[in-house]
Amino acid sequence: MSNFSFFDWIVVFFGISILALIGISKGRKQEGSSDFFLALRKTPVIVSVFSFVASEVSAMTIVGVPSVSFSGGWEYLQFFAGSAVSRILIAYFFIPVFYKYNCVTIYDFVGERFERPVQYSSSVFFFITRLLASGIRLYATALAISVITGWSLGLTIFLFLLFSFAFIGFGGMKSVLYTGVYQALSFYLMGLGVIFFIFWGGDLSFKDFLKIAAMDNKIAIINASFDFKNPNIFLLAILNGVFGSLAAFGTDYEMMQRLLTLKTRAESQKSIMYTIIATFLLVLIYLSLGSAIYAFLKFNSVTYSDKADKIVSYFAVNFLPDGLRGFVFLTVFLASVDLPLVSLSTSFINDIYSRVKKVEEKDLIKLTRISMVFFAAILGFIAFMSQKAQNMLWFAFEINGVTSGSLLGVFLLGIFTKFKGSKEIIFSMIFSSLLCLGFMIGNKLNLTNVPWSSFVIIGTFTSFLLPQLIGKFRKN
Repeated sequence: MSNFSFFDWIVVFFGISILALIGISKGRKQEGSSDFFLALRKTPVIVSVFSFVASEVSAMTIVGVPSVSFSGGWEYLQFFAGSAVSRILIAYFFIPVFYKYNCVTIYDFVGERFERPVQYSSSVFFFITRLLASGIRLYATALAISVITGWSLGLTIFLFLLFSFAFIGFGGMKSVLYTGVYQALSFYLMGLGVIFFIFWGGDLSFKDFLKIAAMDNKIAIINASFDFKNPNIFLLAILNGVFGSLAAFGTDYEMMQRLLTLKTRAESQKSIMYTIIATFLLVLIYLSLGSAIYAFLKFNSVTYSDKADKIVSYFAVNFLPDGLRGFVFLTVFLASVDLPLVSLSTSFINDIYSRVKKVEEKDLIKLTRISMVFFAAILGFIAFMSQKAQNMLWFAFEINGVTSGSLLGVFLLGIFTKFKGSKEIIFSMIFSSLLCLGFMIGNKLNLTNVPWSSFVIIGTFTSFLLPQLIGKFRKN
């Protein structure tokens, strides 16, 4: 870490101290399990919005989005357009039923709407989806930090998990919410700070940037091709944005947890609508950052041949001044500690453990914290095993698509139909996930050629339609 100055360390120490102070102060006093799990449903809208953004973007935006625009263009904005549509649908169809059933976790809804075995299955699918996606996110951040610091990947992952548990997860939802606000604000400031340095701290002018970007097609947004083998074409990107975000935000408790901490349904709906603007600005900043780094290196005749996923760390280590370099390190670190330990543990205790064994109110928080250790160990293992992944942003979406569509289909079934059969639903969830997993493996072995961006769509329609078809067949 020879490039790190004393001033860099001061920035890092000061920033981490603020995070720890927020986590400890907000989680110090817990007024029972409702406070720990739902922050007593007294969260201000603005806090919910920024906490949601911090959880949504995390390390995959800080590290992954610049790598996408550095190596390609701005096609990622196509996915975000679909994501914006999904948030409107969640606001008007999903959130009302969650508040109607007074859910602690969103899987309470499917338990009430169908039967408890469906709730157990949905929780397990959430564990699988969230652990895999978050494990890859953790790896992305640990890789970036290890490049900057020179620490081993294993040590970096361990430190992230320890810090996340000690200063955020241990304090429950209040700690998660308010540290999320701090994290989100740092994301905006870091991206803007590095962009400011590129254009005003060197010889690259904005005119030069536009010339290079146009010449090398670095700010192209729309992929109008009809090559359905390419997951980035406009139609598939929009559909995946809609269905993928419906699954990620509407059926993934890690995200929806933030929106259930507001007092009323109207406040929750308002929060997710505001995230459209907040997230769009952040995505735009980091797409611009990747393109700006590309133009800066080309303008200065610097050859970069390593993985695109390391580009932010490489640029920070080799070109940024003291202080700003430390701020990049700090921000990437902050992006890593927003791990889903609270949501995973809450879902496990509320949706599975307490349904099998009666748990006293006084023991709920203690058992939740114990389960956090278990989930932290699994996350660390997944992160360490993700080292062979290429282009982590798309890989995370691909993994997420295998199981998330199955969950989304069940929620749509509960919201828009009167279907009741639980055995048919569980079978369909398993079948649709195995189907998508088969396509994923087949693609790797060149046996199939199904775009990964269609996995969540296939999974959704399968788990939504198949139970109804089986139910009709059994009646006949």
